[in-house]
Amino acid sequence: MPQYKDFARSWVERNRQQLSDWHQVIWHYAEPAFREYKSCAWYVRRLREEGFSVEEGSGGMPTAFCATFSNGEGPVLATYAEYDAVPGNCQAAATRKMSREGLSKYAPGHTDPHSALGMSALGGVLAAKAAMLEFGLQGTLKFFGEPAEKLRASKPVHAAKGYYDDLDAAISFHPTYMLPLNNTTTWDTHCGIAYSYIYTFTCEEPQNWIAADRYSPIPQNHLAARAPGANDALVHFYTLNESLRRSTLPFTGLWSFNEAILTAGQATADNLPPHVSQIQYLLRCDSIEQAETIAQVMDNNAAAAALATGCQWKKTWVCKSRGGLANHVLAQACYDNLAAIGAPRWGEEAIAIAREVQANLGLEPMDRPFLPATEALVEPQECERQLRLQMPAWQKYLTSDDYPEYTWHCPTVRLLVARPMLSAPAGYSYPDWVANALGGIRQTIDPMIEVAAKTIACTLLDLFAQPELLAAATREFDERTGGGIGGSRWQAPLLPRDFQAPHRYRWPEYIRTVRGEEWWIPARDDE
Repeated sequence: MPQYKDFARSWVERNRQQLSDWHQVIWHYAEPAFREYKSCAWYVRRLREEGFSVEEGSGGMPTAFCATFSNGEGPVLATYAEYDAVPGNCQAAATRKMSREGLSKYAPGHTDPHSALGMSALGGVLAAKAAMLEFGLQGTLKFFGEPAEKLRASKPVHAAKGYYDDLDAAISFHPTYMLPLNNTTTWDTHCGIAYSYIYTFTCEEPQNWIAADRYSPIPQNHLAARAPGANDALVHFYTLNESLRRSTLPFTGLWSFNEAILTAGQATADNLPPHVSQIQYLLRCDSIEQAETIAQVMDNNAAAAALATGCQWKKTWVCKSRGGLANHVLAQACYDNLAAIGAPRWGEEAIAIAREVQANLGLEPMDRPFLPATEALVEPQECERQLRLQMPAWQKYLTSDDYPEYTWHCPTVRLLVARPMLSAPAGYSYPDWVANALGGIRQTIDPMIEVAAKTIACTLLDLFAQPELLAAATREFDERTGGGIGGSRWQAPLLPRDFQAPHRYRWPEYIRTVRGEEWWIPARDDE
């Protein structure tokens, strides 16, 4: 193994405790999409202390950043942090179900966990930087802060605004979220297309509804029929979307769309129609053509719901994300580094914690409570073979994530390292809080962070030190795109360059009141 990789691996081991401490900070912040103020500020401060120049608010997104470190002329390589948490998953780092101290159970928590995703990437970048200085490796590291991944909202914006145009290669890391995508790199089947948008219904002229009272000087008086208003529009729209789901998504390989109500009416329990309502949708599918068809059907449904309820409607885009482009050269190189490092290993303390979780759930604690697969490697070609057995032959993509935006601008690898997952008795499924808790307990999540950080660092350093590796990955990128960026098979960003991310909408967030900082859905005394 080259000395620069030995050095980087040793750096991660020497800084293991520091990475663990840093991860605890982000995990406990647990800020949701577009509201990751503390998490973003922490990364910006840390990166500046490490010698990076940092652009805050990159792409017009307040909780995004672009950090750069250069050591002479050479390739420009990138990776990134995510740090958004998910509302309704406020689990403590504990072996039983409980909210984090002082918070409503409706507050956010890290599910994937993005906290460890970001810390693994940061550890890899800092280890690579240290080795670059030690061995005189030339080039530039770029480290992006990518907020709101759960909305697929930042990477399409960064891509559209040109932030990835100068990259020579990129590494995308994610904790394992499903088998067989475990301790491997993605070969052919990358994440697919995602569209997200907000529909807003407003009842601005209730007096003009067909049943309005035309004889009273006071519109919408208490004796008259009133315009249904924005709440009814939202309900009708939601119902239409659900009833037409089978027509809209026929045989599309388990793709889906999901919704979240952002605003529902106002304090108008009088005889006044609610004035405004908003609902956000995220759809995942296998092609841009499918996404456009689904979006058109939903526009028709919105128009029908608005007409029936005396409302107007508008649509605000959150994201348009492309499907991923494979790069076998980089996938193999990164996997080779992972194989040399080895899969995560769960020590005695982690095993004791896992057994305690099982006991608290009323299960018989297992001698080996962690899934054996979490400590095993899967070659990317074998992972691809197993994955295709679960999919229709015609299906190109699986699941969604916005990292594919990188894949259309430079050779990109998707690295997947096992998060802690427990073995289950036959017929038993663990509740969600278990995985969330294990993602916040040092002894159970730190082994993944260490393995991922080492793998990222070693792959970045190989790309700096081995020009032939980067050249081969670039040739494959050019072949797959029909000539590189702008080539005959290249897909341009789906958002316009002047796109404005809708971060000002009513996204869930922590709020500060006279009672202190709390989640916007208050805790109840009977929780």
